[in-house]
Amino acid sequence: MKHLFPMLLIAACGAAQAETPRQVGDNYAAAQGGGFRATASRGADFFARKFNVSEKFPACVTCHTDNPAQPGRHAITGKDIKPLAPVANAERLTDPAKVEKWFKRNCKEVAGRECSAGEKADFIAFLSEAR
Repeated sequence: MKHLFPMLLIAACGAAQAETPRQVGDNYAAAQGGGFRATASRGADFFARKFNVSEKFPACVTCHTDNPAQPGRHAITGKDIKPLAPVANAERLTDPAKVEKWFKRNCKEVAGRECSAGEKADFIAFLSEAR
C-alpha cells in the first residue's frame, strides 16, 4: 500500500496536464495574436487543399480520408491511422506536445513548410466539429 500512493499521485499529475481540444486550439489562436479567431471553415479548406509539394502526400486527405471522424491509412506504409476527430478518438488533441509533434511533421510533408499558429487553430476547430 505504501508504494501505491506515489503511483497514484504520479498518475493524477499526468492527467492534470491533459487539455481539451478547445484549450489546445485556443493556445494556438492566442499565439497567432492580433485577436485571431479560429474558424472550422478555414480548417476544412486546409484539410482538403491539395498542396502538391509531394507526390506521396499531396493533401491531408491522402492519408486521413475526406472524413476525419473515420480511420485513415498511411499512403506509403499502409499503417492504420486512428481518426483525427476527437468525437471518434477521445485521445486526439489532448496532449499539446503530441499535437505539435504531428503538426510539425505533417505540415512539412504535406504543405512543404511549418504551419502557422492560425492554421493549426483553424485545423483543430475543424476537427473539433467533425462528426
